[in-house]
Amino acid sequence: MLAVFLQGFALSAAMILPLGPQNVFVMNQGIRRQYHLLVASLCALSDIALICAGIFGGSALLHRSSLLLMLVTWGGVAFLLWYGWGAFRTAFSRHIALASVAELAQSRWRIVVSMLAVTWLNPHVYLDTFVVLGSLGSQFAPEVRSWFAFGAVSASAVWFFALALLAAWLSPYLKTPLAQRIINILVGLVMWAIAAQLAWHGMQ
Repeated sequence: MLAVFLQGFALSAAMILPLGPQNVFVMNQGIRRQYHLLVASLCALSDIALICAGIFGGSALLHRSSLLLMLVTWGGVAFLLWYGWGAFRTAFSRHIALASVAELAQSRWRIVVSMLAVTWLNPHVYLDTFVVLGSLGSQFAPEVRSWFAFGAVSASAVWFFALALLAAWLSPYLKTPLAQRIINILVGLVMWAIAAQLAWHGMQ
């Protein structure tokens, strides 16, 4: 059981650690110390739902529905372009301190909706959870498959809370105008790079 748990944990961690929309969003909210634990909780819960759905049968649905995958892909491209544009606009604002204050004035519900969009409109999430984890998890016998899923969701929860807390801890050093410009430029570049990659795959 422990070996299966560790396999799920290691594989999930390997897919979560690379910088992506979810990680960027959690990091940003941690730096702002704005609902960062709520965002980490919702990211973890979303991953739990997606991982369990993929391992316990959802991977077959995604393989069968090319229309669903196309809708998710282009919805994700549109959202990532919009989010990246917002980051660039903040980065190149003359008064970045005022722009940062305006971002902090966002309502909790707007942050929650943005986080859900970052997660559920990102096709990479479905490829990771449904295709990779789902395909491997379904190969285990039913009596140990839940341990694989438990390991995978544990890695997700540990990572998102660690990232949110670490970003909040480093917040005093990352909230300077120069650091905020650099972070927002990097966020914009990451978002647009992922959007371009998704668009390329969507046109194949």
